[in-house]
Amino acid sequence: MGRGRATTVLIGLSGGTFLYTTAEALPIGLLLPMAADLAVSPADVGMLVTAYGAVVMVASVPLTALVRRVPRRRLLSALLAGFVVSNAVTVFASGFAVLLAARMATAATHALFWAVVVPAAAELFRPGLRGRVVAVVFAGGNVALALGVPAGIWLGERAGWRASFLAVSGLGAVVFVVVAALLPATRPDQGHATRGATPDARRFWLLVTVAVLATAGAIVAYTYVALFVTEHTAMAATSVGAILLARGIASVLGILAVGVLVDRNPWLALITTVALQSLALLGLYALGHRPVAAVVLIALSGLAFAAFTATLGGLVLQVAPGRSDLAAATVSAAVNVGITGGAFVGGITLPSHGVHRTVLIGALLSIVALVLALTAPLRAVPSVPGARRPAVSGRGRTRLPRSARSAR
Repeated sequence: MGRGRATTVLIGLSGGTFLYTTAEALPIGLLLPMAADLAVSPADVGMLVTAYGAVVMVASVPLTALVRRVPRRRLLSALLAGFVVSNAVTVFASGFAVLLAARMATAATHALFWAVVVPAAAELFRPGLRGRVVAVVFAGGNVALALGVPAGIWLGERAGWRASFLAVSGLGAVVFVVVAALLPATRPDQGHATRGATPDARRFWLLVTVAVLATAGAIVAYTYVALFVTEHTAMAATSVGAILLARGIASVLGILAVGVLVDRNPWLALITTVALQSLALLGLYALGHRPVAAVVLIALSGLAFAAFTATLGGLVLQVAPGRSDLAAATVSAAVNVGITGGAFVGGITLPSHGVHRTVLIGALLSIVALVLALTAPLRAVPSVPGARRPAVSGRGRTRLPRSARSAR
């Protein structure tokens, strides 16, 4: 496969993560116009987001196992087609029940897409570029938070909320054409990214635990960042949009910068990103009353969390104890558990302890995740994807390959 074609497909897959992230978050920003148009309460519209996340969390692993033999081009094309159709149904939904069903259908395709897109993208390039390839895929989601969601909200406020979903559906059709036409038609059990390069069940489940805790820590603090800025930092409400934009831009930079480090030492990348998030949130708790410090630390926490999510994708391809798509589905479910749990913890903390304490709880959860992450590399064995491991003789001594023995 030519490099130009591979790059085009990679951009298309990154476009898919952009669209899925945008579609998932749009109801948050269009809460009031959607509620007014559908004659339901804002809480009902909020349930669209909750139900979406619940479907992704519960369905990722079983759905991935169900379709494990379907070729990736056929599967990804079907998922993107389902995305286009379900969002088109959202546009023309006349009642809340139809809209909820369409959203849950979109969430089901989302659950599978995020499980399959990482190994599918990695297969397009040589193993040594895995970290950078995964970073490009994940960058689509962060660009969505920085630009896609604000653009969708802007369009919805001026042309109606249905116009935003129509635009998402139309762009989805473009991505569908690119993937369906250019993605190689390989079997799901072929290629270097089908299974982990250095399978390790213990480290994999450690990674899942770190994913839950670090994500929960990030979300506890991020969910109420607008309230933090206006109440604790005492900045104007009109500044929130600019601050979130700065955080989004920092997120994109972080996710692109971490790719090279993931290729060289993925566990170091994991430790670095979680440590950076911990420091940023501790700093925000201590210095968040100062406007300049608050803006810098909010952006830094966004950079760290975005880089962390990309690192998860690279590590899945290294330590997956079985199929990499099932491992990716498990980690995706873990991230959604962290999102749900973090939002819940923040919600029960806010009324009794205030928004300042939500940041402290986020920092503490991140520190626990960091302590766990530090235990993994202590027994790690460096490995290059595709390299042969040394054989072990019956007497327990490492036996070098013949070429190495003759070179000594």
